[in-house]
Amino acid sequence: VQLQASGGGLVQPGGSLRLSCVASGFTFDTYWMYWLRQPLGKGLERVSGIGIGGNSDYADSVKGRFWISRDNSKNTVYLQMENLKPSDTALYFCARDSMGLIRGLGTLVTVSS
Repeated sequence: VQLQASGGGLVQPGGSLRLSCVASGFTFDTYWMYWLRQPLGKGLERVSGIGIGGNSDYADSVKGRFWISRDNSKNTVYLQMENLKPSDTALYFCARDSMGLIRGLGTLVTVSS
């Protein structure tokens, strides 16, 4: 299993970013996919998940600001992040399970002025 996340960077508060994660090594369209994040010095937090049919869920802290989507033809899951806050600063991972046990290397998102 390989999960390659990208799209992180430095953004000002109120800005936007779109994260992508390309998956390989398993049958992508038969799994829920997740985004998790880990702020520096803190634990892993589940951000969002998306089902096979596109149903999704979100952590309360990101509802109305983040949107998850997937393209099964490209084995890719996305996280569109809007109105970013400094508290969103973290290493973001995509994962094949909700606990993040099967996850790739993360992509760093820094929200700062």
